[in-house]
Amino acid sequence: MAERKNKTCYNCGCTDYKIMHKGVRDNADIDVLQCKKCGLVFLSDNSHIGPDFYENGGMIAGYSLESWINNTKIDDKRRFLFLKNKIKNKVLTDFGCGNAGFLNNAKNVCKKVYGVELQKDLYEYFRSCSLDIFQNISQIPEKSDIITIFHVLEHTKDPVKTLESLKPALSENGRIFVEVPNTKDALISLYKSKKFQDFVFWSCHLYIFDKKTLEQTVKKAGYKIEKFSYIQRYSLMNHLYWILKKKPGGHKVWAKYDFKIINILYSFILKLFGITDTMIVEISPC
Repeated sequence: MAERKNKTCYNCGCTDYKIMHKGVRDNADIDVLQCKKCGLVFLSDNSHIGPDFYENGGMIAGYSLESWINNTKIDDKRRFLFLKNKIKNKVLTDFGCGNAGFLNNAKNVCKKVYGVELQKDLYEYFRSCSLDIFQNISQIPEKSDIITIFHVLEHTKDPVKTLESLKPALSENGRIFVEVPNTKDALISLYKSKKFQDFVFWSCHLYIFDKKTLEQTVKKAGYKIEKFSYIQRYSLMNHLYWILKKKPGGHKVWAKYDFKIINILYSFILKLFGITDTMIVEISPC
């Protein structure tokens, strides 16, 4: 095992931790740790994420832009429908906008949309979509009523600093919507699927939050929580496939058995116990 670089819990400063999982899917030398005091899940080492990692497309290495866009379509639409009424006629910035799928939906109802994205080779594509995308949020020419940050916070080395950097870009009474994976995902906390953990723990996810640790991080950054929501992205068939076949993709392989009413009920139960795969928190500056 490589020498552990992270000496203390990012959230509470505790040095007492347990190894939650040995290795991550793309690096056997990086372990997944969990603070015994506050429960924050974090990697044993994050030195592999250098200053140019995201600028050079390190997170999506090996994927074509077309396949990336196709893979995110469902989530882009889900996020748009979730926020449609809140973003209507508003100035919106998507921080870490990726391939801009959400912005391509949102631009049809917003007053104006902007994006912040580090990956340099995407800018030609952004121009083809007539989108105003910047490398730094300070470059955006006006304040935003809404800032979204979807599955980005867990990739940052300093989540508090990242959230703090968004404050100057918010208009008065502005809101930020933060979406992250949930470490209490049923496949981890309830079904305890070893194969799923082998798959889901990844060197790019430096932190994985649950409701408690996400709220701690948000408050440390000087925000108050307006609303918290549990979201279930993947279906019952996906979970059953993991349990029985120990592989991803069950929602596609067994799509004919994926009945909407069953998934609604299943999602409701997971939300009730806080063991969905995803969380969204709406926050505003204190």
